[in-house]
Amino acid sequence: MKYRQLTKEQFESLHEDFARFLATQSIDVNEWNQIKKEKPKIAEDEMNVFSDVVWDDVLTKTNYIEHFSKTSVNLFKCEENEIHRIAIKVNWDINLLEQDGFEWLMQNPMDNSVDIFKGSKSYISERNLEIFDLIEKGSSISKGEIFEYFKELIN
Repeated sequence: MKYRQLTKEQFESLHEDFARFLATQSIDVNEWNQIKKEKPKIAEDEMNVFSDVVWDDVLTKTNYIEHFSKTSVNLFKCEENEIHRIAIKVNWDINLLEQDGFEWLMQNPMDNSVDIFKGSKSYISERNLEIFDLIEKGSSISKGEIFEYFKELIN
């Protein structure tokens, strides 16, 4: 397995896609129920293959991810061959996870208590695997507005 199996909730929200996936392998609902009961290892393998297909599709379409903590933000732009990072650190008692803290940062990005760093690097391994690793460590897929806002400020 390349990534990780989708959660029960993710499978439930993608049940129609999973049904189509099984149909491409000539497995109907009755046969699927029989496989789950009599051959749980095969059922698990099918779920893993489907999970990898879904993750690969999502990650290939991902252009931006972000990670917020109480006093820092990491913004990433994921291009085909390299990833760009803007790291923001606030050096006073603020909570960027709360609306007030986030709004303060967006209104005061050039305050003396805000440090902003940027960098880029080529992917060490496969692009999608590196993005998946960042997501597993707590990053979220985003539309990139915050990345682009800070990119304009620091250029």
